[in-house]
Amino acid sequence: MRVLVTGAGGFLGRHLCKALQERGHKVVNFSRSAYPDLKEQGIETIRGDIADGATVETALQGIDAVFHVASKVGIWGRYDDYYRTNVIGTKNIIEACKKHGIKRLVYTSSPSVVFGKESLCGVGEEQDYPKEYISHYAQTKGLAEQEVLAANDENLSTVALRPHLIFGPGDHHIFPRIVDRARSGKLKRIGDGTNMVDVIYVKNAVDAHLSAFEKLSPESNIAGKAYFLGQEKPVNLWEFIDDILVRHKVEPLTDKISDKAAYKIGWLMEKGYGLLGIKAEPPMTRFMALQLSCSHYFNHKNAEKDLGYVPRVHIKEALDETVRL
Repeated sequence: MRVLVTGAGGFLGRHLCKALQERGHKVVNFSRSAYPDLKEQGIETIRGDIADGATVETALQGIDAVFHVASKVGIWGRYDDYYRTNVIGTKNIIEACKKHGIKRLVYTSSPSVVFGKESLCGVGEEQDYPKEYISHYAQTKGLAEQEVLAANDENLSTVALRPHLIFGPGDHHIFPRIVDRARSGKLKRIGDGTNMVDVIYVKNAVDAHLSAFEKLSPESNIAGKAYFLGQEKPVNLWEFIDDILVRHKVEPLTDKISDKAAYKIGWLMEKGYGLLGIKAEPPMTRFMALQLSCSHYFNHKNAEKDLGYVPRVHIKEALDETVRL
């Protein structure tokens, strides 16, 4: 089968492409950039802007199924930039799938689509989208997810997966940023240190994506649905971060700041950066303050029941494979 992966040069995308190839599929990458290592791996790359409908339509010719992994991530930037990539880009993928008769679309969403301003403790997919977002990323991913789920019909089967805080070998974002900020003295514990969060090892996230792909059809009970994904249990965020730091030979965190103070600082920085037109990412935003101080973990019973998803790599082994002491 000829399978297109948007954003195959990214962290999850690379692992997913390798797994698809191991199952005998011909993999095509659609992204802005070319990646020599993917070419060496036998992966064809079609370069283009996902927000350009004509380019996307051309790229999806001759494709049998799509994994839409690419998105604009981050905590800062213009709303229009997030909307253009995450929403318009997703609409273009859906339209091209329908035009070319592509039967399956697996969308990589995020639990952030249901995160407003309060902790989420063990909630399931019945949790509604919030009335107000404080993150352009979360808001546009939520809009895109709704487009994907609404597109499900007898001709195109769709499913949205919500992996939370993906980590593993090849991660150039979560672990490196945590370590760099700690080494520079810019990372402090926020809140009372008791907040629990979901995380997921990249190999487990890939397993869930492949399971959804293999089960997806107009008759399947997963079509048109979203699923939370995580490890076997949530982790204490700050204990998890301290473990990461120790594995990188960095002292555990001792400095603290209250959640209210961090939120206020984030609000002030957003206002200041906005007024001054500063494009660089602020050290703190309201969304970051809440993500680091609130609990956000989810019920995975639907993923277990419908997808057969059970993490085969448990948290300690996953950390050992990612960063060995």
